[in-house]
Order: sequence, then structure tokens, then C-alpha cells
Amino acid sequence: MTPAPAAPQRHSNLDRPHLLRLYELMLRIRAFEELAVEAQKEGYVLGAIHPSIGQEAVAAGVCAQLRRDDLMLSTHRGHGHTLAKGADALAMMRELFGREGGTCGGKGGSMHIADFEVGMLGANGVVSANIPIAAGAAHAIKLRGEDRIVACLFGDGAINRGPFLEGLNWAKVFELPVLFVCEDNGFAATTRTSSMTAGPGAAARAEALDIPAETLDGNDLLALESATRDAIAAIRAGGGPRLLHCRTYRMTGHTAVDPAAYRPAEEVAQWRDADPIARVAALLQDGGSGSDELDAIAAKVRQDMEEICQSAKDSPWPAEARAFEDVQDMGDPRERAY
Repeated sequence: MTPAPAAPQRHSNLDRPHLLRLYELMLRIRAFEELAVEAQKEGYVLGAIHPSIGQEAVAAGVCAQLRRDDLMLSTHRGHGHTLAKGADALAMMRELFGREGGTCGGKGGSMHIADFEVGMLGANGVVSANIPIAAGAAHAIKLRGEDRIVACLFGDGAINRGPFLEGLNWAKVFELPVLFVCEDNGFAATTRTSSMTAGPGAAARAEALDIPAETLDGNDLLALESATRDAIAAIRAGGGPRLLHCRTYRMTGHTAVDPAAYRPAEEVAQWRDADPIARVAALLQDGGSGSDELDAIAAKVRQDMEEICQSAKDSPWPAEARAFEDVQDMGDPRERAY
């Protein structure tokens, strides 16, 4: 898979303030990821983290279009989605470090971040497991007659697992308000997805279930925004589920400690040239933003995120007395099993 060429365009009607906000969001996501990777090397992160560096346009172009009361489910690679949905970066970083004040009290870690206050029902360490959960949440919304929707993000490796078919089929049979988003970075962990996926891929499989689907350049923020707005409008109007297949690329390995030696350097270099943040910067410059303005935004975002990271490092560990909170007591199994 090679990146789509970024053709130079003039955008005289560009909404520059809006694009600047999304540019800042993408920078925040990248800074969060980079600092989390550094923190893991220093021993602060408990458990694996899966960076989404290079995939920030999907988070900004899709997740940032959702209303606060809309629901979202993400994957083990979900930091960017969660930030774009409005979760607090400090609480998220504390969660990665297992500290007091984390989004899940420091008990979930990177792969299980959730924040119900912003509609983030949770990341999920089990590939494709979030898809039937999204269908269930959307079914509840429909039964209540609400106009909220559910956005469900998953990777290309997820489409080869049973819950993908089950979840999409249920969503279509009952015309549920779900936006399915396949964030296709070309790899299922360390295996090239094309070597283990039959047929044209996610969009074709959705269309086989009569779910409208669109394949997009996942590094093109404007295209993602437009497609997402159209899909959400159709879903809210009662049009049933939609699927967006977003082709992108992760610039790191599968996890923060994966050197990704299975990828040719030339391929990585090609995708680095299609970096989504750089593409947005080019659009902004075309629309009148100077390099000094963009550099200042980037520096401020980095400084803010470094302060957040340090604050998370300085946060206390949860009290030992809280270890068994949130744990369901089913009683002595010996008494119930016989």
C-alpha cells in the first residue's frame, strides 16, 4: 500500500480558524503519543502502548465531528480518538502511568481507557471486540428514540474476525445509528494485512451487507471531515449504519518497543512524505498562516503536553484500599457450584 499523492490545491474559501483548531488537536495527539513512548522507556508506563503517530487525521477528521453526547468505542490504539472526543489529557496520562486521577483510576492502562463523561465507552485490547459493543449501544439509542449516534473505530486486522460480520450484520438488520470506521494502516500487528485478507477489503464487505461505504485517503483531513459529516447526517436522519474505510499508516511499530524491522525503509519514507500534520500545515500556509504562527502553536502544544506528562509522573499512586473497588463479589464458588 502506497500513500495517495498530495496534490497541491488552492483553498481560497478555507475556514482557517477551524482548521487551526484541528491542527492544534493533531499536534496534541502526536505530542501525547511521543511523550508516552518516552515515558515507557523511562519505566513510567505500565503495560504496552500502541502509538498512532502518523494516523492523527483520522482522529481529528472523524472523532472531532461527533457531539459530546454521541458515543464512541476505540481500539488498543486509541489515544488519539479519545483526545479528539474531548477526554482530559492529564487524566489519560495518569491512566497510562497507573496513577490516582486516571480515567479508570489507574486500573485500565492504555488499552482500556474510558471516559463516560465525553461518551468514550472504552478502548479495547481485544481486536474487533468493540464492534458488537457498538452495535449494542446503538440499539439502546434506537430503542430510546434518541438522535445520538455511535462511532466505532477499528483496524484493518479486525475485519477478519467474527465480531466484524456479526456487528455489522446486526447494525444493518436493525438499521442502527452506527458509524463504523476502519482505520487501515496496512498491518495487523506485525503482519501485512494484504497477505491475510481475501477480497477488496472493509468497504466491499460492508457493501455486501448493504451498508453504504466509502474508501478515503486517511491522511487527508478535509476529505475525512467532509465524508464524516455526510455520513453522520445520514445516520442521524435514520439512514442506518455507514462505514468509512480510511487508508493511513503508523510511523512507529505495532507497540512502542517494536522496531518494525519488517517494513522497508523506502515504504516508511514514502508515508513520511504524506504526513497528515505536514499536509494540514501546508493547507494553512496556503490559506494565509505564516510559518511563525504554526511554529508557535506547535511549541505551545509541546510545552503544555510536557507539563501534563510531568504532572502525571508526580501524581500519587492509588491507595491500596482501592485495589478491590469496582470488583464484583460473586461469593464463594464452592458454595454456588454444588
